[in-house]
Amino acid sequence: MVGYYKKRIWRYCANNQINYMPLIIDLEVLPGSRPELEIMMASKWYQQLQKDIGKQPAIAKLKVSDATFSNTYQNELAVSDALYDLDVLSTMGKDKPVRARLVQIEKHGKNYSVKLYTLKDSIPLSQSMPILESMGLNVLVGRPYRITLGRTIFWIHHFTLDRAESICDIDREKVPRYFSELFESIWNQKSENDAFNNLLFSACIKSRNIQILRAYTAYLQQIRFPHRRGYIIETLNTYPEISLLLVKSFLHKFDPEKTDRNSYKAILESINEQLYEIESLDHDLIFKRLVNLIDCTVRTNYFQPQENEGRISFKFNSLGIEQMPRPSPRFEIFIYSPRFEGIHLRGGKVARGGIRWSDRKEDYRTEILGLMKAQMVKNAIIVPAGSKGGFITKQIAKIAPSEIYGEVKACYSLYIKSLLELTDNLVNQEIYHPRHTLVYDEDDPYLVVAADKGTAAFSDVANRIAKQYDFWLDDAFASGGSQGYDHKKMGITARGTWESVKRHFRGLGKDIQNEAFSIVGIGDMSGDVFGNGMLLSPCIQLVAAFNHVHIFIDPNPNIDKSYKERQRLFGLRRSSWTDYRKSLISKGGGVFARKAKRIDLTPEIQLLIDCKETHLTPNELIVYLLKARVDLIWNGGIGTYVKASNETDAAVSDKSNDEIRINGKQVRAKSIGEGGNLGVTQRGRIEYAQAGGLIYTDSIDNSAGVDCSDNEVNIKILLSRLVKEGRLNRKARNALLFEMTDEVAEHCLLNNYRQTQIIDCIEQHAAENMHQHARFMRHLEREGILSRKLENLPDDEEIIARIAHNKGLTRPELSILLSYSKLTYKNALLNSSALLEECYNQLLLDYFPKKLQEHYTDEILQHPLRKEIIATLLSNMISNNVGIGFGFRIREETGASIENIAKAYVVCIDIFELNDTWRALEKLDNVVQEHYRYQCFREVSGLLERSISWLLRNKSANFDVSHLIERYQDDIKKLKKGISRAIIGQSRKNYNAARKQFLKYKLPAALAQELADKTMLASAFDIIEIKSKLNSSTENTAKLFYALSERLQLHWIRNSISKTIVRDHWNHLAIVNMRNDLHANQRNLAELVLHSVDNKRHTTKALNLWEKNHAEALERYDHMINELNARQNLDFPATSVAVSEVRRLVSVTQQNRVLGADSLES
Repeated sequence: MVGYYKKRIWRYCANNQINYMPLIIDLEVLPGSRPELEIMMASKWYQQLQKDIGKQPAIAKLKVSDATFSNTYQNELAVSDALYDLDVLSTMGKDKPVRARLVQIEKHGKNYSVKLYTLKDSIPLSQSMPILESMGLNVLVGRPYRITLGRTIFWIHHFTLDRAESICDIDREKVPRYFSELFESIWNQKSENDAFNNLLFSACIKSRNIQILRAYTAYLQQIRFPHRRGYIIETLNTYPEISLLLVKSFLHKFDPEKTDRNSYKAILESINEQLYEIESLDHDLIFKRLVNLIDCTVRTNYFQPQENEGRISFKFNSLGIEQMPRPSPRFEIFIYSPRFEGIHLRGGKVARGGIRWSDRKEDYRTEILGLMKAQMVKNAIIVPAGSKGGFITKQIAKIAPSEIYGEVKACYSLYIKSLLELTDNLVNQEIYHPRHTLVYDEDDPYLVVAADKGTAAFSDVANRIAKQYDFWLDDAFASGGSQGYDHKKMGITARGTWESVKRHFRGLGKDIQNEAFSIVGIGDMSGDVFGNGMLLSPCIQLVAAFNHVHIFIDPNPNIDKSYKERQRLFGLRRSSWTDYRKSLISKGGGVFARKAKRIDLTPEIQLLIDCKETHLTPNELIVYLLKARVDLIWNGGIGTYVKASNETDAAVSDKSNDEIRINGKQVRAKSIGEGGNLGVTQRGRIEYAQAGGLIYTDSIDNSAGVDCSDNEVNIKILLSRLVKEGRLNRKARNALLFEMTDEVAEHCLLNNYRQTQIIDCIEQHAAENMHQHARFMRHLEREGILSRKLENLPDDEEIIARIAHNKGLTRPELSILLSYSKLTYKNALLNSSALLEECYNQLLLDYFPKKLQEHYTDEILQHPLRKEIIATLLSNMISNNVGIGFGFRIREETGASIENIAKAYVVCIDIFELNDTWRALEKLDNVVQEHYRYQCFREVSGLLERSISWLLRNKSANFDVSHLIERYQDDIKKLKKGISRAIIGQSRKNYNAARKQFLKYKLPAALAQELADKTMLASAFDIIEIKSKLNSSTENTAKLFYALSERLQLHWIRNSISKTIVRDHWNHLAIVNMRNDLHANQRNLAELVLHSVDNKRHTTKALNLWEKNHAEALERYDHMINELNARQNLDFPATSVAVSEVRRLVSVTQQNRVLGADSLES
């Protein structure tokens, strides 16, 4: 009987189709038996195989039988091939189910073939072919072989390659090994399947090293490099020799085992030489930018042991990267992995910000950079500068929706590991660099993170990883974990925003804690900010609210019942507006679904929203609600709902709310509270404020949240040392944290209170100070600190227009400038060694809760962030108490450093006891009208500015704070106590008028008296200096000082100077110098007059004697002053003449003193 033996092979064709072809061999067959030829061949083949297996112990243990290899295998492959294959199969298992080898088959001569080994299942061509193609391999024919070892099934896929003789010529030993690594890395998703893999055969670059180029290319795409990724890959493959040199330069720079550091420079020189031969400018640019990135890399985790995770991270010196989008962060870490990519940007050495899961795969760095910039402004009130991090996940499209959360969490964990792998550790106050890592930057141990979009529940994850890495910050690394301050329970963000809201209404003369007021809200009661906020006053009338699902309307709410119902909803585990009891909603109201086709309007709703329509779509109704005439819009939700008229919806980048967004000038609510972020664009805020609306910024309103987190971190840093030393166990530490919750909250809310206070105070005089604010902005721009365009601050043309119309900066603009003012102080002070001085100890102690001060004083004073905390406290105090740009202005006037300005501030605050005065004024909320209270603050600030300026002009640059406090404190107290007895004439009239005015403001009598006394202390330092030099008493010196002022009408000249209109910076400096000149002349003259008598108590005699001996000069002076006084308004030249006449009197008196004509003995 004639039969046939048929086997199937397949060929991989150019059109990616698989052709199955029967190969038929006719044989004589015996019924019921295998072909004789096969039997004969198989017997011989197996005999040789068994013989050779015995010589190789590694594979002898395998269960090889006559069924292991099929006849087809035996016919086509040699025993030597089988031995090789068995050796590979012996290394496989569940953890290694796939192997790849580049081999030379004995029967095929020098041609290389690819063998893929799999466990159980064969590999579909659709999976294997793209990988081989990415390496540039052209497959001609593929053959699958089934291999049976006992009960285990393996498959071997043998691919014949086109023109495969020379593919390993570059290095016949390395290339096959690198091929196996690369294929298996791609298969296991540790490397990407792209054309970068061509570099294996063109340049003999292995998988991990290809990853270096792939990572740098990914980063280039994130910094807006003009060429697309595919073109960069094409360029690298076009010049494989240069690509290899790029890899070598990286390895030589960062390999800890390399001893010759000059080799890196030599490789760079070689690259430059080869680049000289490249004709294409585009190709040249690509290589030069990659060289620049490697050169600006200061750390990498490349040489650290990893669990085959396929990720690589770089730390960059961003300032050195060419064509970097602005602003450039100070520190930057980029993480690349086939599974995810991430970026972490820090605005300072000590920086903090959230980590978000981004959905912007193409430009996530742009998103994070914008958020970092915003965080820099927001973090002005706390110790760390702004930072922001983000990551994208690359494989969630391939997984089930139920697995997405787990994938995001896993990528977040890898992201956090990558950050810590490039961060120094602090152990017993000593810095330890990451192991197996060469460091080309300064010590950098401070890294903290926070939750953000998509990572809200991951703080404990981050802290567990920090613990695994034994990171010194322990669970202070990620704030808000299970053993931290729960912001929702504290309601801290909403309470901070409420301070802004209360101030808005105090300015309108309304106490919202005791008077009813209406609100349209964004959010629902299950939310942190919305829910907490709508319970902060028992007088809230929530007439409407909306979230992404429902619209709630209660046109005439019962205040008490609605408050209790909101309380009930907030207490539920989850709630929506549909849970609100319908019986408690006032007539005409209801809860409406946003997906409804239309909503019928009741008369009550029509009245509420000023609408005559009988029905609206849900989105149309929301637009009307945003335009409603209410007292407050409370934003506790997500999204941007208000923009400027000249902004497009596309520029807002919140497509989901395009249909309901309105313009700032369309908002008719009296005020907006921004508990949520980005509810209003900055330009929208400005437009709303210019139309009379009351608003700050989200960074001002909701700053208590970041402030609370920062307090938590700094307290944990303090306590972690005690825990590690065994002086405090973890349970006791957690109990202590909980015990201090209320005090921490009050500390944070005070910052909210004082920030809005100074903004409103400045806003009252913003028009007249526009030139000062403009000069400060220009200064910040020159220093590269501020971009007016990015921050939506007015350009020079707009400034000129506002000055012409007597308009100043709005509250939103002042809010931004206040933050930058704080940043300039903080950054300057961080470079100062003075913050280590003892004079700042109390300031540092007061930052921490009283319980910690009582028990851990020494530990607080040795806090690792001592300088940073003190710098932050000083920057907040100076800016919140004196105002925007004060440091810059005083520097221009005196030439003093920020460090000395801060020291002078501390001296003056202490000796004049100004903190007590400010605190007394702050207790008068809803007692004294806000604009009156701000006038009181300005009086105190005026004394402070004058005194700081005096110290900076009259004391050496290295003055000692404690010494000056000791020198002046007692005399200041004496002077304040006796000031009412020392002043006469117009000074006394001014003093009495000030006291009466303060009483009229409804200040308590004692506080009115204190303020009146302190307004007269502007010359205190001059009086004390004269007293000390002439050994007089404080009271007698003051009597002469003020008597002389009265005799010469100096109060009138000072008043004329104050009334001089300031038109520009130079005009301002001239006025300042004139005022200082007048004060200096008064001091010099008072000293000369008092020096003329031996008994310093005889001040009247001294003045009379001086008048007698200088009658002619005084007659000229009086005539000049009287003539000037007769004019209705003094201009600058006339005022300067008056000051010069005082100077002339000083000069004449000095001459006469030399001649001896001014003493009693004469």
